[in-house]
Amino acid sequence: MEYLPYDQRPVSTEYRRVLERILGEGIETQTRQGVNAFTVMQQTMTFPLAHGFPVITERSIRSFWRKPIGELCAFINGATTLAEFERFGVDWWAPWTTPEKTLKKGIEPGSIGPGSYGAAFHAYPTPDGPPFDQFKHLVEQLRELPELRTHFVDPWIAPYQVRGEGKQPKTTIAPCHGWIHVRVLDGGLHVHMTQRSGDVPVGVPANMVQYAALALMLEQLTGYAAVAYYHTISDAHIYADQVVAVRAMLATEPRPLPTVTLNEAGRAVTDIHDFRAEHFELADYHPNPSIGSIPVAT
Repeated sequence: MEYLPYDQRPVSTEYRRVLERILGEGIETQTRQGVNAFTVMQQTMTFPLAHGFPVITERSIRSFWRKPIGELCAFINGATTLAEFERFGVDWWAPWTTPEKTLKKGIEPGSIGPGSYGAAFHAYPTPDGPPFDQFKHLVEQLRELPELRTHFVDPWIAPYQVRGEGKQPKTTIAPCHGWIHVRVLDGGLHVHMTQRSGDVPVGVPANMVQYAALALMLEQLTGYAAVAYYHTISDAHIYADQVVAVRAMLATEPRPLPTVTLNEAGRAVTDIHDFRAEHFELADYHPNPSIGSIPVAT
């Protein structure tokens, strides 16, 4: 994949367009997090990768941008516990692994459960054989049968997500993102990630980075150039206590997206399980100034 020179890239308005629509049209709803949210359904952002890598510029995430890639690497390797996440530089899952959130679901404290991302991605349960490694299969199928429309990864183990009377889920938080569909079209990779639920000011920028990084991983492993990344949010929302921060982001000027590439060590990786956050490098990043912390709903 080749980027246009930075001074030839158009400004990106895809992310701010979603924020603007939620503020303008969002329906206010109550949430289990105790803070109301403004919600719209079905928002899709399209990022031609030649125009830049989707690291938002409405506020600076320079100090954070690699961490979501580390999280995806952890999930690809089956991580479900705080100890496993720490090995990948992931340090934000503690609020979802407390005894209060785990024991009532039959999950050991310190774990997000066997129905979570890492379990689904790396060890999806099968009825008559060993667990199924979805990302291993994804790479193999892209190499062997690139023309297929079935290059797909699913984070949702349905029996482990049930809610209601007499039912017990097997995860402390239902997967919000990670429905991945990959197509090879005219010799190029198109990666589409759909997420069930998206906290657009906080969570979505991290998800944009990690799954666009997946496009670079797949390019490295298959030889097909990464062409575009598409990001669909089914339930796109802004919490009421985030509105002030969102308005501050929307008061900034749109800017072109930066460059993210694999470094020499990343370009030597031949197994998707071996990628790490430190294999990615950021350049041409000229965001608007940081706006301070934004509340996170737990």
